[in-house]
Amino acid sequence: MHESDYAKMGSRIRQIRKTKGWSQDKLAKKCGISLNFMGHIERGTRKMSMDTFVSLCRELEINADALLFGAMQPSETAMQGMWGKTESKDDDSYSMYIRIMKSVADIMRTRE
Repeated sequence: MHESDYAKMGSRIRQIRKTKGWSQDKLAKKCGISLNFMGHIERGTRKMSMDTFVSLCRELEINADALLFGAMQPSETAMQGMWGKTESKDDDSYSMYIRIMKSVADIMRTRE
């Protein structure tokens, strides 16, 4: 099983945030967290909730795997913005996505 590296994840968050030209304060406000907590997340000194993780992914327009493991790929939201709305999702792909997200949530829970 892959062990989460919170410092690397925080570094990825910082890098993406800076690429967007955002301050820590701006990202923290978008995610509904304090500036202090945002700093801890970027340094990897505190763990975030799944809700905060999802919010960061959404606001940064980045896939969860990109933040967790460094596979830098734009999120579906960003892809839709570039190439338009994707066709309807088939049930197998959606089910796989849900299983992956549940696995990520389980991994995050076991690290707390």
